[in-house]
Amino acid sequence: MPKRFLAWLGLSGLVIVLDQITKLAVLRNLKFGEAIPYTDFFQLVLVYNPGAAFSFLANQPGWQKWFFVSLAFVISGWLLVLLRKHAEERLQPLAFALIIGGALGNVIDRFAYGAVVDFLYFHVGRYGWPAFNVADSAITVGAVLMVSAQLFAGRQAAGASKP
Repeated sequence: MPKRFLAWLGLSGLVIVLDQITKLAVLRNLKFGEAIPYTDFFQLVLVYNPGAAFSFLANQPGWQKWFFVSLAFVISGWLLVLLRKHAEERLQPLAFALIIGGALGNVIDRFAYGAVVDFLYFHVGRYGWPAFNVADSAITVGAVLMVSAQLFAGRQAAGASKP
């Protein structure tokens, strides 16, 4: 196995470890629904999300857990194939590694707690962004990097084809 591929897998593992450590710290120090304000716009709060982003499908009777676990495994598998193929690049494999680590971090929660543990809450007055976690952050940054890499590759290809 190429060293670069293993290094990218190591980054995915680091995301999982950081995600789980932060969630365990919150679980040990907060009760469900409890909030600790740090600034006028940020607080730690313990909530469980049985759904996906923005609590999508959270109110379903339980089938969504297996749907999201399956989806995470399928996407992670697909990204592992791409990661191996593009391991010598920089931006694409970084994106893939972050998404894989984040997806698997949230899968661990679904098995351990039946839902994803969220705790980072940003708000302005009564209006707030849904609480999220380190895994969600890694997935979001990874997705932005993946789109950026595709846009950058498209521009390079267009520039190379000009006479």
